[in-house]
Amino acid sequence: MTLGPLHRPPSPGRTPRRRAVSALAAAAVVLGLSGCSLLAPENRAESPGAGVETADPAAIGGIDEELRGFYTQEVQWETCEGSFSCAMVEVPLDYSDPDRSSVEIAAIRSDATGEAQGTILVNPGGPGGSGVNIVKDSLDYVASDRLREDYDILGFDPRGVNRSSAVKCYTDAETDAARQEDYPSDATDDELLALMEADAKEYADLCAQRTGELLGFVDTESAARDMDILRAVVSDEKLNFLGFSYGTQLGATYADLFPQRVGRLVLDGAIDPSLSSEDVTLGQAGGFEKALRAYVADCQQGAECPYPGTVDDGVRQIQDLFAAVERNPMKAKDGRLVPIFTFVQGFILPLYDNGNWPTLTQAVSEALDGDVSSMLYLSDLSADRQPDGTYATNSSAAFLAVNCLDYPMTSDPDQMRADERELVAASPTFGRFLAYGGLTCAPWKYPPVLEPAPVRAEGAAPIVVIGTTGDPATPYEWSTALADQLESGVHVTWQGEGHTAYGRSNDCILDLVDSYFTDGTVPEEGARC
Repeated sequence: MTLGPLHRPPSPGRTPRRRAVSALAAAAVVLGLSGCSLLAPENRAESPGAGVETADPAAIGGIDEELRGFYTQEVQWETCEGSFSCAMVEVPLDYSDPDRSSVEIAAIRSDATGEAQGTILVNPGGPGGSGVNIVKDSLDYVASDRLREDYDILGFDPRGVNRSSAVKCYTDAETDAARQEDYPSDATDDELLALMEADAKEYADLCAQRTGELLGFVDTESAARDMDILRAVVSDEKLNFLGFSYGTQLGATYADLFPQRVGRLVLDGAIDPSLSSEDVTLGQAGGFEKALRAYVADCQQGAECPYPGTVDDGVRQIQDLFAAVERNPMKAKDGRLVPIFTFVQGFILPLYDNGNWPTLTQAVSEALDGDVSSMLYLSDLSADRQPDGTYATNSSAAFLAVNCLDYPMTSDPDQMRADERELVAASPTFGRFLAYGGLTCAPWKYPPVLEPAPVRAEGAAPIVVIGTTGDPATPYEWSTALADQLESGVHVTWQGEGHTAYGRSNDCILDLVDSYFTDGTVPEEGARC
């Protein structure tokens, strides 16, 4: 049976190909605002679309003199992807030493259909998600007709990602091989740990060799500083930003660095920046277990659900299926082996959007009948694998590289085993597949440069933070935490299932966000949709 179309979320979470990188994958999370008036249209650079543009002088006030060349650069916009404009923007490799070297940021712009009052930058999450792809392929998802009339919409690939100066680790063939790797089922804990450590070191060494010094400069703070250069080169005095999941961390970081330059920021599917990597993973474990139970309960309302009995019965059947796949991995119709981590990766993807639950039911039903091809298809979608065996993006490599710089992680075996027990308690179904993530960054050539900490963004204009009550990847309580931390945070709730709200929820969220961007109408604190 052929799977129907999948409503892909802006930043699908990634359960890794192996336990050594799974906690990082569990931390995959994707989605600003201002009472200040935006730069008037007549003060913006003219001739949107193809052509050379330089920043309006009003957009570069107060910058560090050593960065002036980056803020005042001429940007060549060229027609691309049909009706879009594309450009490469130069930014410093190292903001502490701007003269050292530079990297390129790929950007794509959809020009406003009406009289533009500014530009909205969008980030789909990850880390590692491609803003270029989300704009060119799913513009309707991230911007309504109303937004596209009043704003240019600009997607960009953050440093390290895809079309920008990119992290390089595995080749396509090596990625395929890694996703089919199956650890011996009879290995002892110590033997398994040694195998995972060896895999992690091999991967880290390849990333360092193939990426070079860029690997040490793909942290979130550097990416947020890049956004300020993007703001300037499109001649906006204030940054307008719509960030999903990890994009909320990017936006919050920007606001903390440049509070006076905050325009209208909307952060949807929020991350709590004060949490450690281990706490993020634990929160997601509980979130996905909750989403699993909601999915099973929904399935059992239908006539052809493969999970008879109670919700507890259905969850146990899924756990039994995972155990069977772990004992005896099956091959898909194309001959590829589907070990347990690849299987779980495919299973998790549809949990991001309750519109995809019927697709998950179909894939599970086929797996119960001995055919894992549909589950592999879902895993391929999560990994950005194309039917021809190529990988469309470097999202998995970039995801790991950013997290290894953003989060200190424990790699002490005893502590990781204790963390595993806590994860299993929070999620009997997924917990142990999310453990031991600290192994991945332990051999990384570049140590972490950031520490988890609350953000305040003192003096910033209002920042809208959206939380979804049934969000598995960025649990609802993270959104309330971020809104509370931000001095000007305004919290909005969508009572629904799945990851993020704007573009997939209801007219209430759509109207609140659109009115904020287009009219400057700040939602009421605590608004619920």
